[in-house]
Amino acid sequence: MSDEPTIPLRRYRYNGSDYIPEVDNVRLDSQIGRVWIVMQRRRWFTLSEISYFTGDPQASISAQLRHLRKRRFGEHTVDKRPRGRRESGLWEYRLIPNRPEPEQGDLF
Repeated sequence: MSDEPTIPLRRYRYNGSDYIPEVDNVRLDSQIGRVWIVMQRRRWFTLSEISYFTGDPQASISAQLRHLRKRRFGEHTVDKRPRGRRESGLWEYRLIPNRPEPEQGDLF
């Protein structure tokens, strides 16, 4: 068993005015999993670069990075810094996993 933190195979509780669990959970769980896989490299990535690897829209990736900071998603650190000149408005992100997540059996 690896000590690398993982996103456990469970349904997270998402929210939002347009959120319908029966419709959106599978899509959002898969999406955060793809973002997690890319970000586990602990390198700096722009939203465009993450999108290239995951195939997900940049706005969705941004939302998933915000989720990873939340307690119910593991309270991971997602660092943010400008790439190049700050005036350009291009940002890059790096995930620092908080700790290994519990095994699936430990969640219930």
